[in-house]
Amino acid sequence: MLKEFERGSSDVDWCEANYDIVPAIAEFWNTISNFLFIVLPPLLMYLFRPYARQVNACINIIWWMLAVVGISSAYFHATLSLVGQLLDEIAILWVILAAWGVWAPRRFFPRFCHESRKSFMVVMLGVGAITTILAFLHPSMNHFLLMPMAIPSVVCMFSELKRCNDWRVIRLGIAAFVWFSLALTCWLNDRLFCHIWESVSFPYLHSGWHIFVAIASFELCVVMAYFEAVTMAPERAPTLKFWPYDRCDLGVPYVSFRVAAAKPIKEC
Repeated sequence: MLKEFERGSSDVDWCEANYDIVPAIAEFWNTISNFLFIVLPPLLMYLFRPYARQVNACINIIWWMLAVVGISSAYFHATLSLVGQLLDEIAILWVILAAWGVWAPRRFFPRFCHESRKSFMVVMLGVGAITTILAFLHPSMNHFLLMPMAIPSVVCMFSELKRCNDWRVIRLGIAAFVWFSLALTCWLNDRLFCHIWESVSFPYLHSGWHIFVAIASFELCVVMAYFEAVTMAPERAPTLKFWPYDRCDLGVPYVSFRVAAAKPIKEC
């Protein structure tokens, strides 16, 4: 097992030149570009305190898991070890499944769940366990298999946006899709057309993937948290706000409430 911890033991190697900037870090820019995954969760846990108390405390699990994604990705790109690769990919897998379990609308649940979120979460745990085992068996294919898992999340978001009348929420959802599209473009270009980007001395598109997909992920989570608040606590009049400046759609989005809570509603 020790050889899996060795630097360079992963078969995955991105376009950025290895050990080109710092001798101790394999892919410098791909490592530090995970900063949003690490910096934003503590801030969002602070901004979402009323939401966690009154709607769904599971949201803090999502923020922690996104931080784990950033830490795991930074470790992988710093070492290019097989263990780092597996930590990175499995962390992504579990945060996607956790988000589905927390925020997937009940109308999308399988019939045997009988619209029970706890039953649906158990299904997500089963799917996670199976796919984690497969990730260890075929690690070279993991990054190609993870991409399609984002599609149901995007479809679910647009399905909810069609039922929404708040243009601020709609704009945030569209922005999340645009950021994800930019992230996917960076990922594909870095993976498939590395020789072209090396020829123009810009082999850093994978770091762009980290930044853009972090923005898209956090915005998507906020949008889905808003819809959950509208469903679970409509009497509190949930609203979308931005920190630190709320007069325009700039800053860190979060869900706030116009009406004080009567009693907490916790699902987690």
